[in-house]
Amino acid sequence: MRVGTTLAVALLLAATAGCGSSAPEGEHDGDHASEGFSAAADLTTCTGQATPADQPYGERFPSDWPFPPGTVVFNAEDRGSDGTIVTGVTSTPFRRVLAFMNHDVVGAGYRTEQGETEEHDAEAEWDGHGFRGRWAIRESASCPGETVLQVVSTRE
Repeated sequence: MRVGTTLAVALLLAATAGCGSSAPEGEHDGDHASEGFSAAADLTTCTGQATPADQPYGERFPSDWPFPPGTVVFNAEDRGSDGTIVTGVTSTPFRRVLAFMNHDVVGAGYRTEQGETEEHDAEAEWDGHGFRGRWAIRESASCPGETVLQVVSTRE
């Protein structure tokens, strides 16, 4: 089970990592796929283009997971034993999304285990309500002022 989560986390990080980008430091070129992994969703989607994904997002994703105000979840992909990866975008600025993830998500019973915050992105492992996984947020490279969110989840 831990191997599945580790693979899902690796996929999530590969899909959201800025490392290996050809953009100058401090800029993001929107190319977030790592060699050997395919992105879980198109991370260049803006809120005005996003079409909401069907709900619920699957049995491996908590139905009560809180998303920041204005979030449009536009992709949910079941990766079998690796879990479900949900991708959304919001017009809420990165710092407010980060505060939401650290306070509102935690307040909803999803405990943050460990994480990392940088200037334009953040990620953390979490567990709660019989689920565990990882979330990642980053300033959108394509949509000024918007924030991309990805949450990977599986049952404990």
